[in-house]
Amino acid sequence: MTPFLPPDLLPLVFAALMAASVLAYVVLDGFDLGVGILLPQAASDAERDRMIASIGPFWDANETWLVLGVGLLLVAFPTAHGTILTALYFPVALMLLGLTLRGVAFEFRAKAAGPLHKRRWDHAFVAGSLLAALAQGWMLGRYVLGFDTGSVALAFAALSAIGVAIAYSFIGAAWLIWRTEGALQKRAVAWARRSLWGVAAGILAVSLATPIASERIFHRWFDVPNVVLLAPLPLATFALIAGLAALLRQMPLPGDALRRVPFWGAVGLFCLSFAGLAWSFFPYVVPERLTLWQAAAAPESLSIILAGAMVVLPVIAAYTVLAWRVFGGKAMDLRYD
Repeated sequence: MTPFLPPDLLPLVFAALMAASVLAYVVLDGFDLGVGILLPQAASDAERDRMIASIGPFWDANETWLVLGVGLLLVAFPTAHGTILTALYFPVALMLLGLTLRGVAFEFRAKAAGPLHKRRWDHAFVAGSLLAALAQGWMLGRYVLGFDTGSVALAFAALSAIGVAIAYSFIGAAWLIWRTEGALQKRAVAWARRSLWGVAAGILAVSLATPIASERIFHRWFDVPNVVLLAPLPLATFALIAGLAALLRQMPLPGDALRRVPFWGAVGLFCLSFAGLAWSFFPYVVPERLTLWQAAAAPESLSIILAGAMVVLPVIAAYTVLAWRVFGGKAMDLRYD
């Protein structure tokens, strides 16, 4: 089969598709993992039910983006998939365990025989959410430092695990500001205020670690004219953090004004951070080891896979948009009938 795109362009197309899938997963599953992490902070069983109800129509479909991203890595960059999964086998297993645990807990809490059993499933939901977030943060830390196994690198991975859990807590709190009201919304504002500074610290830590760990990344950021051309990225991040901090100090506002802004501000922070990482590591898919072109499958295979991806990706996107339109208002009382 003759590739219907230039062979040198196909790896770039798949890298863009994979990056979009991973970013969509981090944002979409990030907020429902964050709600799970925040669940113990609720003041009552009714508040916990309302928090679960706010993510009920979305959480299962959000994980589809993870399947798509990992699937694209496997079929488009099989060499990189093997290298990455070999280095991250154990945290990947823990992440899958966490996602499975929270899925089971979500379903079985609805069938609990009484409040005690329901609380046990709530604990399982929290544990699964936290385990998945910590595992993803650990993998990010290992990836950023090129899978280095030194003590400093492992300590950075541990801090990264905590940072990602805090970041998910922040976007989860921002989601609750948008989707809830009353006392729970006020509590979510307080959670967002506290976790925002953890997000800022995590962004700063990764921003410092990547150029220190790699001379190549240092030159990509600080050589002229890149240092000038890329300056808007950290400046926009700083401005967004400052703006969110100022807004959260005033929330909730009369008439529930600007309730969506913290969530979309959190999305903006995630996108800016992702853009910085993408610039740092491009064109490597495995840091300092394999470029996109070295790791890519044969052009003929990529062409066939791309045809399938062009069908699957719009379907997943359309379903996501439909779910957001249908369940676009405030979370209602949780019901299973």
